[in-house]
Amino acid sequence: MQNYLFQLRHILENGTAKGDRTGVGTLSSFGLNTRYKMSQGFPAVTTKKLAWKVMVSELLWFISGSTNINDLKAVYPPNKIWDANYLDYQARLGLQTTDGEMGRVYGSQWRHWRTVDGQEIDQLAEAIDLIKNNPDSRRIIVNAWNPGESAPHQVALPPCHTFFQFYVADSNLSLHMYQRSADMFLGVPFNIASYALLLHMVAKVTGLKPNEFVHTIGDAHIYLNAVDQVKIQLGREPLPLPQLHIEDRGQQTIDDFNMSDFQLIDYQCHEAIKAEMAV
Repeated sequence: MQNYLFQLRHILENGTAKGDRTGVGTLSSFGLNTRYKMSQGFPAVTTKKLAWKVMVSELLWFISGSTNINDLKAVYPPNKIWDANYLDYQARLGLQTTDGEMGRVYGSQWRHWRTVDGQEIDQLAEAIDLIKNNPDSRRIIVNAWNPGESAPHQVALPPCHTFFQFYVADSNLSLHMYQRSADMFLGVPFNIASYALLLHMVAKVTGLKPNEFVHTIGDAHIYLNAVDQVKIQLGREPLPLPQLHIEDRGQQTIDDFNMSDFQLIDYQCHEAIKAEMAV
C-alpha cells in the first residue's frame, strides 16, 4: 500500500485548496494513477484499520443490483456507510420515509442499466460472459455513470467510481477502474479493497488468476477536516499485506457469494483513525 500512502503525501505537499459541494473544503490533485498486484498480497490498508465487513457487504449490495439501503442492512446490519447520504437525500426531497430507496445508485447501473427502448442491460453479467467467451474483447466494460439518472433529486449520491474494464492475458485477469472523485482518507482504502475483491470474485467464476487492479483517479482530494488524521496515518509504518481466502462452495456466478465466503489471512494493522464524512 505504499502507492496509496505516496498519493496521500503528494496531495498534502502539492494539492490545491478548493471548495466543494459539502462546504468543508479540500486539498485536491487531478489525475492520479497506481497499480496493485494481487501477487504481492491483498491491498488492505495497514496504517489504519480497514472495516472489512462493511466493505464486503457494500460490494455484495452493489452486485445484488439493489437501490435500497435496507437491503444493505440485511446483508450486514451494522453497516452505516450510506446512512448520511440517505438522510441527505431524504432532506433534499423533503421526505421523511423509511422505505430505504436511494435512487439508481451503483447496483442498478451495474445490473439494470435502462435503455431508451425500455429494456435493461445486466452489464456485469455481460462482462463476465465476455471474459469467458471472448476474452480478447476490448469492450469488457461496466459503466455506472448515467447522466440521465444522476441529478440531486434522482439519486442519493451519483457514482464516484464511475467506470471499470476487465483485461485478460495469459489466463490472468486484471481490472482497471476510473474514479471521478475520491475522498482519499475515508473512501479510497474502501475503493481499493472493494475492486480488488471484485477482481478476485470474477476471476474465481471465470477460472482465471487475479492479476492487477489499476486505479485511476480524477479529483483526488483530502478534506480539510481530515488533514490531521492523514498526517497521523503517514507517520505510521506500513505492515505486510494479508492474503485473501475465498471459501470454495462451488460458486458458478457472481451472485453465488455471501459474507461468510471471504476472509483476510494474517491481516495486521494499526488502530483505526476516525474522521467525519463530508456529505
